[in-house]
Amino acid sequence: MMDSKVAIITGAGGGIGEGLARAFAREGYIVVVAEIDEASGQRVANSLASLGGQGLFIPTDIADLVQVKAVVDDTIERFGRVDVLINNAYPTGKGMTSVAEIDRERMRHSMSAGFDAVHVAMQAVYPTMRAQRFGRIINMCSLNGVNAHAGTVDYNCAKEAVRALTRTAAVEWGKDGITCNAVCPGAMSKAFKQRMAEMPEVFESITKMIPMGYSGDPEEDIAPLVLFLASEGGRYVTGNTIHVDGGGHINGVPWKP
Repeated sequence: MMDSKVAIITGAGGGIGEGLARAFAREGYIVVVAEIDEASGQRVANSLASLGGQGLFIPTDIADLVQVKAVVDDTIERFGRVDVLINNAYPTGKGMTSVAEIDRERMRHSMSAGFDAVHVAMQAVYPTMRAQRFGRIINMCSLNGVNAHAGTVDYNCAKEAVRALTRTAAVEWGKDGITCNAVCPGAMSKAFKQRMAEMPEVFESITKMIPMGYSGDPEEDIAPLVLFLASEGGRYVTGNTIHVDGGGHINGVPWKP
């Protein structure tokens, strides 16, 4: 395992993050499960050895930027490297809100946890990736922001800010052998299920509008693309926003809560 590549995945205790963790473990990675929920984070980390990888759970609240930097520093101290950083976590469970109604506290919290945490993590891994002359940064974004869906203004703004950050880092860090890409997934994550439970009629409409006819599976549909971006073969792909959504982005999806 000492020669294994190391991936940090935030929010890997469930949903898309767990699917990614499992897929990377199957490729022999050491996967750092950076997760706020101890039970789910430890469960996922413990499950990865049986898949051929190694898991390490590090409690991480992305709303605490000190913890975000610490998970990177701890990983480097333990393993001496970070090859892949996947910023996947986002605070959920706040319900819908509009541009006219959102309060400053909620917007600040969403931008801090949804954008600042990504920036801090990227800054923390940069010196090590630059020294390695190898780094893969994949930031999970959203069609919600690309299409500016109603009712999720703070989420939209945070994710679009991350896309701009991703492209800018791709320009500045390409010379260092580091690629930076944004992925907009369409998958049945825990957060997506929670949101759709609030408006099942919207979920039905969205599913009908996906050309492939279904919402993707984190491990089987989303992870293969992320693995490619993390690989040697993805060395010339940077600064992109890639939709892994069964074609849902082509004509957009109905989102009128």
